[in-house]
Amino acid sequence: MELTAEFLTSLDQVTAADWNAIAGEDYPFLRHEFLYGLEKTGCTTAESGWQPCHLGLHDTQGLLGVLPLYLKSHSYGEYVFDWSWADAWQRSGLEYYPKLVSAIPFTPATGPRLCTREGTRPEDIWPAALRALQQFATRQDISSWHLLFPEQKVSQQLLDLGSHRRTATQFHWFNDDYRSFDDFLGTFTSRKRKSLKRERARVAEQGLQLRTLTGREITSRDWEQFYLFYQLTYAKRSGHRGYLTREFFLETAPSLGEQVVMVVAHHGAQAVAAALYFRSQDTLYGRYWGCQREFDCLHFEACYYRGIEYCIERGLRRFDPGAQGEHKIQRGFRPVPTWSNHWIADPNLSAAVGDFTRREQSHSEQYQNQAAQLLPFRVGN
Repeated sequence: MELTAEFLTSLDQVTAADWNAIAGEDYPFLRHEFLYGLEKTGCTTAESGWQPCHLGLHDTQGLLGVLPLYLKSHSYGEYVFDWSWADAWQRSGLEYYPKLVSAIPFTPATGPRLCTREGTRPEDIWPAALRALQQFATRQDISSWHLLFPEQKVSQQLLDLGSHRRTATQFHWFNDDYRSFDDFLGTFTSRKRKSLKRERARVAEQGLQLRTLTGREITSRDWEQFYLFYQLTYAKRSGHRGYLTREFFLETAPSLGEQVVMVVAHHGAQAVAAALYFRSQDTLYGRYWGCQREFDCLHFEACYYRGIEYCIERGLRRFDPGAQGEHKIQRGFRPVPTWSNHWIADPNLSAAVGDFTRREQSHSEQYQNQAAQLLPFRVGN
């Protein structure tokens, strides 16, 4: 199949209709509204170290495939940590940055990456996409290309095509056709069930009330308040105001309509915390949390238990609450593997990365097995 590659420095070079016709609109993070929204609100720019460089593949009929792609001058906001690789490059007298990254910025959520026009399978054009990426990297003297959080079959195909693969662990909740939250808790051992119920009761004892809002129910005041919470929480945790701008929350997030869910906690008349989710037809994605005041167990209630309730009520099959967090295990979130793939231009450094990823694989598998032993479920669940 003869394909022509084009690298887009801005998504304003493709209409939302043309991009979404290929990328689809169910997975919220690949929608034109989301990716271009990040760009035009100042979150993904050359200045922020996330220069858009999206790959478009064309055949004689026009745009055939698209792949999100960024030229990165650092490794922040990726959730697949390669700082040690950058240090090795520097000690070898080479430059690791810039690098190419195919990912959803600031979003460690597994999902589609290379998307194709109806009637064409992504697996059929991955070889052409990989060649285009390697040729572009060679021409521009770019060290590497990284694909973050692809689906398993894509990761395996790219491993077969010669890239390296890393495996990591997240903790996801799965809906086994539960009728209610209490039905879900019925699968726990008695001790773990009582512990979780105490946490939920503690939230009510502090006089907190929570509301779950979707789409148009979320007002501009809610978004302004959420941005304040987001900034405060990032400042406490990381010493900066976060990756996302006020405009992202006021303009981009609302443009996704019913795919946006917000849980807002009030203490009396005052909003004190909120959690932000996105959703597809079958999956809820927990993304951001922020608070103005600290309350016992409120984070668990807003970020986990209300998400589980939402999935049960709406019939969603999976809840991906984000990266890290072993505390999720005792709350019924199962360890699952995630993947990333890495092509390295320099042969010697590529060999070193390959050796590292092979050794890391066994540790990752062992960790997942150990984590599964800590789940709160009764035997047989």
